[in-house]
Amino acid sequence: MDFFAAQDNARRSTTWLIALLVLAVAVLIGLTTLAITLAMGFSAPGQGWRFDPWLLGKIALGVMAVVLIGGLWRSWQLRRGGRAVAESLGGRLLNANVRSPLEERALNLVEEMAIAAGILVPEVYLIEDPALNAFAAGHAPEDAVIGITQGALERLDRDELQGVIAHEFSHILHGDMRLNLRLVGMLHGILLVGLIGRLLFHGGRMSRVRLSRSSSSDAGVKMMLAGGALMVLGYAGTLCANLIKAAVSRQREYLADASAVQFTRNPEGIGHALLRLAGHGHGSQLSAANAVEYSHLFFGPGVHGFSRLTRTHPPLKARIRRVLPNWQGEMAPSRFTQETVVPSPEPLPPIEMPSKTSIADKPFLAGAAVIASIGQLEQKHLDSARQHLEALPQDLVRAAHDPYAARALIYGILMGLDPESRARQRQVLTDAALPEVLAELNRLDDAITTLESHQRLPLLELTLPVLRQLSPEQAQRLDHCLTLLMLQETQPGALQWALLRILRQGMQPGKRQRWNRRLEELAGPAALLLSVLARYSVDELAAREAFTAAAAPLGMTLEYMILDASPEDLDWALQRLVALAPQEQARLLKAMVRCVEQYGVIAPEEMELLRAVSLSLHCPIPLSAGGSLPLQAGAR
Repeated sequence: MDFFAAQDNARRSTTWLIALLVLAVAVLIGLTTLAITLAMGFSAPGQGWRFDPWLLGKIALGVMAVVLIGGLWRSWQLRRGGRAVAESLGGRLLNANVRSPLEERALNLVEEMAIAAGILVPEVYLIEDPALNAFAAGHAPEDAVIGITQGALERLDRDELQGVIAHEFSHILHGDMRLNLRLVGMLHGILLVGLIGRLLFHGGRMSRVRLSRSSSSDAGVKMMLAGGALMVLGYAGTLCANLIKAAVSRQREYLADASAVQFTRNPEGIGHALLRLAGHGHGSQLSAANAVEYSHLFFGPGVHGFSRLTRTHPPLKARIRRVLPNWQGEMAPSRFTQETVVPSPEPLPPIEMPSKTSIADKPFLAGAAVIASIGQLEQKHLDSARQHLEALPQDLVRAAHDPYAARALIYGILMGLDPESRARQRQVLTDAALPEVLAELNRLDDAITTLESHQRLPLLELTLPVLRQLSPEQAQRLDHCLTLLMLQETQPGALQWALLRILRQGMQPGKRQRWNRRLEELAGPAALLLSVLARYSVDELAAREAFTAAAAPLGMTLEYMILDASPEDLDWALQRLVALAPQEQARLLKAMVRCVEQYGVIAPEEMELLRAVSLSLHCPIPLSAGGSLPLQAGAR
């Protein structure tokens, strides 16, 4: 199943799952409301029971209000996505605060995998707990975090830790995180009903003891009955929701294990990590008080006490056998060996260099490979990401992890190459930026100006986790300075817009719109975007040919736009194209690749544009997507 079909399937599954949970809760609310009404309908002794429909309605509305308000309140608390989860578990951010080689190794693995997958680099949190565990949390890849426990850092070698991180990236890429956080909110609303019921029950019992000699003790009995009914609703509802949650979660864990093998081509990495978990003295159970609430997020079972039916994770032995079919039951990875045959990736068809024939006559091979790579990870993508990161100037890599130097690095990357523009931009920064940032910019200036074009995008992405930690005032100043830089640019182009778009998308992820529009409804924005991509060709004739070749398979009438598009025009186009349905996104991205595949080479500027658009569409394109389209070392 490709990425876009998987997204369609995930959306339908989420809708059905939430509908099933709502139905279960509604039935429980109805039964409990009836029980409370029966209890409250009894008046004083001798008067019998009286049915009161208004009482029934008020109780039903009250219980539903508690469930709804409790769920919304918890969801609001989790509005910051994965960061809220990590901080509630006592996590410490690693991206700007690495204290040991083990922490640096974990951070490097996450950065490498994120850049390889084409998603924004997540924030990485260390949970100071001896348990061996990890998790991914967030509403979308743009606000995802990876959490790793101290036990995992200390007990796992590099391959094993890479397998665990690949497992968590599967949850990010397959859309599991959003559903997981929704379940946290819904379960909180149901649990709140049970907690209120417990308070009423104990309050009624105390009232009855105090007023045992008075006829008013009947009020205490009614409170106890009402509280008992609410407790039944809360606990029964939680049980039903946990049963549904567990059934879904177990299957997603199997999928994530299989994806970790696919991503790393190393089944022993994830397999040995599971073996370490099975033999670890502290196990995977975290000591945090609210670990139960997030039990379905963890790599291994995060808490004790779940029955077989409500376990959110499959048995460890079953997971191990799925990734290591030849495993004989040994529980010590250091003594376990297995011959593993890693299948070689299928070679892509060779792409001929352009001849005198029209570009539209070439078979469309690369576009299909790029689309197939979206949401996927392979070893070649990891190798490419590792090579890119190792080739970066280490002084700039360190700068990307420092709050002041990261801002200076962003300014340097987005400043124009034209000397006149650059001089004006330095002047506005002198007036608007912080002195500490200006000092870092002066220190890094030589290294930034000698950067190769294909090194800008990975460096920019490395800064994002640190920049997300800026205070509102600092983030506002940064955005103001970036706006001033663009205003002073002599010829602001699509390339600078793309880098700025990635930066802003990474710092303040936009709200996802419903996927329901067809490309035919958005012909104008599509034509604008394809025209911009086509104009990166060598000359105007080649640009028109590239545009025609891209538009033809769409079966639409698109008009090539001669005038250069401004950043505002491009923002306008993307604000509309983000509403495309998943399969419509696939059509657009194929056309975009068609625009830039003319010579079997994707220039860095074109890749940055593709990545900027794909990030806005929530479609992660791997760094070396397509295989047959190697990244060109320099600009065209």
